[in-house]
Amino acid sequence: MTDSAVAKGDDLSIGAPGLSLGRAVVPDAIRAASLVAEDVCAWFGRRLVVADISLQMAALQVTALIGPSGCGKSTFLRVLNRMHELVPGAAMSGQVRLDGADVYGASATPAQTRLRIGMVFQKPNPFPTMTVRENVLAGLKLARLRCADRDALVEESLTRAGLWNEVKNRLGESGGALSGGQQQRLCIARALAVKPQVLLMDEPCSALDPTSTRRVEETITEIGDEVTVVIVTHNMQQAQRISTRCAFLLADENEPGRLVEAGPTTTVFGSPSDPRTADYIEGRFG
Repeated sequence: MTDSAVAKGDDLSIGAPGLSLGRAVVPDAIRAASLVAEDVCAWFGRRLVVADISLQMAALQVTALIGPSGCGKSTFLRVLNRMHELVPGAAMSGQVRLDGADVYGASATPAQTRLRIGMVFQKPNPFPTMTVRENVLAGLKLARLRCADRDALVEESLTRAGLWNEVKNRLGESGGALSGGQQQRLCIARALAVKPQVLLMDEPCSALDPTSTRRVEETITEIGDEVTVVIVTHNMQQAQRISTRCAFLLADENEPGRLVEAGPTTTVFGSPSDPRTADYIEGRFG
């Protein structure tokens, strides 16, 4: 992935990928949205990898998706903002509704969906030859969004991502020169700059050291007051620390991933309704 790709407006998943929305204006404020999946199934070719998942992800809450590797958590996450369809041969069925509107409906487009539902990936992916400031604003350029005060937006986005005090004197340096944890928070700032209503996060701390993980978790907690967050994590302690609701997915051998149970995090961890959930949380498998 190159900086020239950004200039050309290619389909990049950085919070506002592949957008061509005319000269829209970055909103002054965002309104967090609810996200509801109904009977979602996902395929890679003929292989069914996620089956019949129905899940409510409430506005202004952090929902954690937990479960063993291979149970379809990341695939389900990518279905939510139509990134799944970028994979050749991929398909889905069911509905995903953002504040009641079907994101796969006839009036919706992938570009509009990915503008409203941003994504942060497992491995930090700042554009290495762009400066810190340019990285934050990359989504605006790609989406062709106008902003009256870009300096203020950069400061706001970096502040919301918990990074401003660390980089405010380094805005002209390469984003690739930051530490791993700082790069991940830079990616969060880049996603937040286009003012999404929902932010999806696919194991954002798995490649980070404990200190960086703590800072990213603090960022998630803080932005959870402004944007809906859905996070995939294998870290049970992390799920307990940062999420308000939790969903446990599981795939039997040679079977697709299915939702076992979902509910308030305190309930799922404290008194799960399914013994498989208890076994997984207590480390008896996975």
